[in-house]
Amino acid sequence: MCCFFTTLLFFGPRLAFMIYWLGWPLRVQAVLNTWYWPLLGLIFLPWTTLMFVIVASPINGLQGFDWFWMFLAFMSDLAGYAGGAQNRKRVPGYTGP
Repeated sequence: MCCFFTTLLFFGPRLAFMIYWLGWPLRVQAVLNTWYWPLLGLIFLPWTTLMFVIVASPINGLQGFDWFWMFLAFMSDLAGYAGGAQNRKRVPGYTGP
């Protein structure tokens, strides 16, 4: 069960973004404009990229309460990185960088 939950957390936003991109390619292109920002977003900040595509307007960008959702998504990405770094310290015999 733990491995399933970890896999879902890792692939969840990436898979959701890919499905959204396949379903509404014009919206994703209108919001992100290029191919390299979505790629970098999927690699490093998947929750933030997914949330940006969902809440951003192609004309006005982010406005008002949209920034709150972006903050939550960014904090989710940071929590994932912090949790991985913290769990790495628990591995026996791992000396770290």
